[in-house]
Amino acid sequence: MNQGFFKVFTRIESYDSAKPFKAWLGKIMINTSIDHYRSNLKMAYTDELDKAEHISDNELPDRNLAYNDLLAMVQQLPNAYRTVFNLFAIEGYSHEEIGELLNINAGTSKSNLHKARIKLKQMILDADRAANTNNYNRGGIDFNPIVAITGGINARDFLYNNNYRG
Repeated sequence: MNQGFFKVFTRIESYDSAKPFKAWLGKIMINTSIDHYRSNLKMAYTDELDKAEHISDNELPDRNLAYNDLLAMVQQLPNAYRTVFNLFAIEGYSHEEIGELLNINAGTSKSNLHKARIKLKQMILDADRAANTNNYNRGGIDFNPIVAITGGINARDFLYNNNYRG
């Protein structure tokens, strides 16, 4: 409201007395309100930092996932999803190049990649749930069946390094 009246008083010389003052004032106030709304729009969907969840990187489901486990999960994807995922995330092709290679639209490639990521994410979460509920013990040593190779690259690094943003 203050910004609107400030604009009215600083631009009063631009007012055309042949037109109604109320319409001119209303237009300035509406435009000022729209400007204010647009400037604050990017902040509309944010929360305070103290309300954010406190999750450390060590608590993420893919921390216990080995590289070969991830590759096995990728192999379980449907053929169309797996092909696009491999070409995009692992080989580095663009959606346009994938479209040309597979004779599909770039939009179809994007859709298949999105669906592959959703399925892969669900597989990782399911494997994490299973690992947290089914710890095995052999020879007095506890282990999770999801961990196939120790010291290998973990899934988070693999996905991040291959532009996976899911």
